[in-house]
Amino acid sequence: MEPVVHKTDIDERQLLRDESVYCSYGDTVHYLEPAKVFSGCSGSFLYDVGGTPYLDLQMWYSAVNFGYANERLANALKRQIDTLPQLASQYLHREKVELAVMLCKAMEKRWAAKGRVHFNVGGSQAVEDSLKLTRNACKGKGLMFAFEGGYHGRTLGASAITSSYRYRRRYGHFDRAQFIPFPYCFRCPYKKRRESCDMYCVEQFARLFETEYYGVWDAKAEEAEYAAFYVECIQGTGGYVAPPEGYFPKLKMILDEHKILLVDDEIQMGFYRTGKLWGMEHFGVTPDVVIFGKAMTNGLNPLAGMWAREELISPAVFPCGSTHSTFASNPLGTAVALETMRMLEETDYESMVGGKGSYFLEGLRELQSRYPVIGDVDGVGLALRAEICRPDGFTPDKAMLDRIVEEGVRGDIEVDGKKYGLVLDVGGYYKNVITFAPSLHISFEEITLGLRLLDILLHRLTT
Repeated sequence: MEPVVHKTDIDERQLLRDESVYCSYGDTVHYLEPAKVFSGCSGSFLYDVGGTPYLDLQMWYSAVNFGYANERLANALKRQIDTLPQLASQYLHREKVELAVMLCKAMEKRWAAKGRVHFNVGGSQAVEDSLKLTRNACKGKGLMFAFEGGYHGRTLGASAITSSYRYRRRYGHFDRAQFIPFPYCFRCPYKKRRESCDMYCVEQFARLFETEYYGVWDAKAEEAEYAAFYVECIQGTGGYVAPPEGYFPKLKMILDEHKILLVDDEIQMGFYRTGKLWGMEHFGVTPDVVIFGKAMTNGLNPLAGMWAREELISPAVFPCGSTHSTFASNPLGTAVALETMRMLEETDYESMVGGKGSYFLEGLRELQSRYPVIGDVDGVGLALRAEICRPDGFTPDKAMLDRIVEEGVRGDIEVDGKKYGLVLDVGGYYKNVITFAPSLHISFEEITLGLRLLDILLHRLTT
């Protein structure tokens, strides 16, 4: 199922001692104490310093959609290192232009919209660029709508449209977004039921435009104070929450009527995580701006960017030098991303992800039927969720999820006479959701192994 990885001579204890003294904790997240040290990776597995395999069901927060050490993508990086590894962004190279062409043609094929691509090095930086673009397009308006539970990054601008106050508390922020409840049907903020609510949440957003005294709309001037609505079509850090069918078309109709742009953050859900190139394809609307990153280079090189409609991003309105990064559109990143796009065109990822996602979701529902701590299971493609609750099936149980995660990385789960670890991600409004983002290349056998490992952990902790 996975290659043999030999033990390494890494002194794990010394590494941890050195990290505690010499490394800033500000650029990392310490979910575990002590932090886990890995020394190898391949396909769907990470390996600790002793060589124990850990099945990874979160794949670097969906950055490694195509598996660790993907040979095709790694070879693209190696070829570029041997030809044109570096180039200042004031010059052109073939990989940048060809990648932009492929991305724009993919957008046009799906949404019949002409546009351009703008590159940067990371998701937060691409969000920052999009904030400039939307403010420029809307005559300098700095206010944005965003969703409760939404995550768009931790730079000053991106944290202002990210709903978590803890990312802003120490540092202040620019104009903070007005946060709108996401259609989180399992925990509806309006206490409605999906089958009978008639999109009540959309109506509550629409009512903000009924009178100037709700603070967002000048009816006489027919102008909103807000430039754009930043959305994740499926919330990422918020717990892989998917909206009900019909939600986004109604939202987009309201935005178009009031000349407010829809910015679609696909940093986690793009590149077939949901079974479509872009997650928003599932929901029947055309965004004005799309932000992408992470899986585009399979984690091999920092590269991100945005696509926007021509009238928003043409050089006449968004001129040369509007943003800049030394490493934007770097040759190594664009070479890998170009190979990713070619790979996506050659393989039926839609059917592959759909089939694997259905199989995985069915297995999670079977576990839910046996373990009351699993309160909700849902998903689109291979973006899946399991909400861990108290025995009532609803009250969030963060403590239990923390125990599941910690037990998973002990590396002592025995299956068929072999010991494994299990790497899981924590998400959700109450940090009680397992967000599953396995490799899109995960085999059915590895999905079965993952379900067995989960079963053993749940049995261990609940009996």
